[in-house]
Amino acid sequence: MKKQIIGTFVFITALLLLSACKGEEAKTDVQAEQTAETETVVIENEGVVLEYEEAPKRAISLNQHVTEIMLALGLENRMVGTAYLDHDIYEPLQEAYDKVPVLAEQYPTKEQVISVEADFLYGGWESAFNEKNIASREELKELEINSYLQSSSIKIAPTIEDIYSDIRNIAKIFRVEDRGEALIDQMNQEIDGIISQLPEVTEPLDVFVYDSGETDVFTATQNFMNTLITMVGGENVFADVEGNWATVSKEDAVERQPEVIVVIDYGSTTAEQKMEFLKTDPALSQTPAVQNEHFVILPLSSASEGVRVAEALEILAKGFYLDAF
Repeated sequence: MKKQIIGTFVFITALLLLSACKGEEAKTDVQAEQTAETETVVIENEGVVLEYEEAPKRAISLNQHVTEIMLALGLENRMVGTAYLDHDIYEPLQEAYDKVPVLAEQYPTKEQVISVEADFLYGGWESAFNEKNIASREELKELEINSYLQSSSIKIAPTIEDIYSDIRNIAKIFRVEDRGEALIDQMNQEIDGIISQLPEVTEPLDVFVYDSGETDVFTATQNFMNTLITMVGGENVFADVEGNWATVSKEDAVERQPEVIVVIDYGSTTAEQKMEFLKTDPALSQTPAVQNEHFVILPLSSASEGVRVAEALEILAKGFYLDAF
């Protein structure tokens, strides 16, 4: 508990220091931005090439983990809206989040986006940009609305460096590269602090990620969850399945005999309800993890490709190793 408090305190302190620096560097920032505003930034992002002739002034973030990236970069004054909160906002960012209008519980409509005169949309998942949800990126471009899709969230087997690439791109688009590097440096310090405390692992724990599903189950395969599990000395039992997520049979999950089950917490079904299902299901209740009630609850916002990497590692480490961490 003490380590958790210290880790959280360090991150909160760093964010506060970063915020304080904004005031002291205001004049320098203004001068730099005035120069940068005259330069066109060209970003190739997931097959779409967009030109940002100036830093966006009326941005909307469309998923929680990218909302938190924008807030950690101190961009709340450039945001006219946010949407799709999966879980409580990261506590150090709550005050900044409260300054941004919430446009919708899930995705806003295209009409809402147009009505607030948005000039930039930042999506965390591919679902943000299609005709069913808002509009395609091509249509947004025709409406003179630039966009960015979090590459690390759709890439197979993403690394922390992939998240940093997204952070650097957003910082470049908004002409706040120094803030981007400061955020990355702080994240590295937090991650190194957690890794240095891990116990020596001679035999990796077999881990099953339970997202949802009752007939079949939806689980993590080679996505960022797999990366996090590996970093703390675990082994994802479905890491051999191609793609980021997969629907697998309960029988297949039981056959792989997981020792730990990571329960992803989000949505209308609570983590407690998910664990109750696992305990009462005739098949899944036969796994060592369920029989020993070795569950780890991980909020989706922590498991996603955002600023909470150290928090996610700490939750997993404490859950995997209990008193040893």
